[in-house]
Amino acid sequence: MGRLVGVDLARALAVFGMYVVHIGPPLSATSGVAGWIRYMSDGHSSVLFATLAGFSLMLLAGRREPKTGLAGRQARARIAIRAVVLLALGTVMAMEYGGVIILGFYGVYFLLALPLVRLSTKALAITAAAFALVTPQLAFLLTSLLSPSVQESINTYDPLRRLSEVGVLDLLLTGFYPALTWMSFVIAGMALGRLDLSSGTVQKRLAAFGAALTAAAYGMSLLLAGSGALRSLAEDGPSSGGSGSMPLDSASMPSGGEAFPGIPASSLLTAGPHSGTTFDIIGSVGVAILVIVGATVLIDRLPRLRRLAKPVIAVGTMSLTAYVGHFLAQSLLPAAPGTNTPGSWIPVLTYIGGAIVFAAIWSRFFRRGPLEYLLNAATKPAKYIR
Repeated sequence: MGRLVGVDLARALAVFGMYVVHIGPPLSATSGVAGWIRYMSDGHSSVLFATLAGFSLMLLAGRREPKTGLAGRQARARIAIRAVVLLALGTVMAMEYGGVIILGFYGVYFLLALPLVRLSTKALAITAAAFALVTPQLAFLLTSLLSPSVQESINTYDPLRRLSEVGVLDLLLTGFYPALTWMSFVIAGMALGRLDLSSGTVQKRLAAFGAALTAAAYGMSLLLAGSGALRSLAEDGPSSGGSGSMPLDSASMPSGGEAFPGIPASSLLTAGPHSGTTFDIIGSVGVAILVIVGATVLIDRLPRLRRLAKPVIAVGTMSLTAYVGHFLAQSLLPAAPGTNTPGSWIPVLTYIGGAIVFAAIWSRFFRRGPLEYLLNAATKPAKYIR
């Protein structure tokens, strides 16, 4: 259980990172340690979330060995049902909160991952690497070819686009978390799901591998693109944070031509948060691996920390509820203290504290979070698959 508890801790950290991006102060209003936390949350939290989504797929499809036969068909049906539910929920939330909602993209990731759930660790790792090396360049080419008129024509006949800001084209290519490039994170998480994270040898190798990916990607980007290679796009546009606001996921502006019609090819050498380049993907996967391994090691080696972190871990067990809840709370509850104070961290700390308290109390009486329970119930019909 230590292995899974460590993953739950990592999932809670991903949720809190997204709180920082959505509710915390803008990057320009932070400095020092606070600035580093804000920068690392910018992009890396949603990447960690996506990587852990891939890990979760393996919990359904078979951790160390893929399920086959009847069990395999039922597992794939459960994944497909989850995908449809998440796509529907994401579309409904996008109607109110815009394209920042990641849940609809999750639904697409799950559907695209279905053909891969029976692959081995090696095959998944090679596939993730191939996606990281090829898809950013392909995305750049496709978005440069998609003129505004072509995009408008596609969106006109897209029922999802009629309902919300997020249509099929956004989900696949031009949105905040486009499946074309973000599948690299999901597939990398699937590969991690095939490994025995409780093994000390595996932990050491993964830590070294994650560190190597991070250093190589960001180091090479700095070498090729100069000192501004790791600059967050949040510094170039409207604040994505802002105390108490419900903004876009900071640098999560589309990396394609829709947002930056004149974007130069040299931008493919950068590695800033959500730049969507090969260097960004490889470096972000490295960071995600380090966080997951680090959380697992801490939980395995420090029993006292595990007891102290139990309320935080509870948030990770109901991450869907925690994610959706922070949007609903901003709409329904009074503004948190310090909301109107520029650079204030009080709102985000209030929401993090509220999520921890809610999860700690709820987990004492129920096995799953509210939305997790409903999502699990929705997949029950999969047992009738033959």
